[in-house]
Amino acid sequence: MPEQPPYLRVADVLRQRITEHEWTPGDRLPSRSRIAEECGVGENVVRRAQELLISQGVLEGRAGSGTYVAEPRRRVRVVRSSAREQPGGSPFRSDMQALGKQGHWESRTEAKVPAPAEIAARLGIAEGDLCVRTVYEFLADGRPVQLSTSWEPYELTGGTLIVLPEGGPHAGIGVVNRMAEIGVTVSHAVEQPEPRNATAEEASLLGIQKASIVTHIRRTYYSDQGQPVETANIVIPAALCEIVYEIPVNH
Repeated sequence: MPEQPPYLRVADVLRQRITEHEWTPGDRLPSRSRIAEECGVGENVVRRAQELLISQGVLEGRAGSGTYVAEPRRRVRVVRSSAREQPGGSPFRSDMQALGKQGHWESRTEAKVPAPAEIAARLGIAEGDLCVRTVYEFLADGRPVQLSTSWEPYELTGGTLIVLPEGGPHAGIGVVNRMAEIGVTVSHAVEQPEPRNATAEEASLLGIQKASIVTHIRRTYYSDQGQPVETANIVIPAALCEIVYEIPVNH
């Protein structure tokens, strides 16, 4: 059996000392040099171990101050289900309310953005065709827990009252309900989840360590005619959220 990498061994040691209450939430850890000496490793090994535990929510780094034991943070439950699209409601807000949290989101929309190749392929349009792009940051009690970038073909919604997903009389009611306002029936969505490391920008926005594990979901909504009407890149941090899929069963 391969020997465990030194940084994982040190991470286990630090985690065990926290579990045994040698250090409690809010406590500042000893210096890296001291931990390195105690564990018989170099300071770079200790740094990697601490970065791993920060990404897992066990520790938190404070610029210019050091590394501390993080306060326990309950992971947010994110439910993925096509059955949760409700007129006038928000599944995200409902999920947060069930956890005793206030859920809301911030958004920024740009109209007439040329579609990059991957987005064009997912929407069934030509690369460079114009889209409406909306960037979302979802928050629970003011803390970011999810990112999303949504793309809709401008040819589909341009000139209608729903062209801006978060503006106008139908703002914020979701893709399914908005499309219904222009006579488009959304029949289903396809999601492709995969784990990867967070980019530097994503880590900064989500308040997590760079290269922390996130789930990247490529979601596309389709009309009952088989036409893609919206696609999105959704980023959910593993340390902050648990993803649950609800699969409706038709009888």
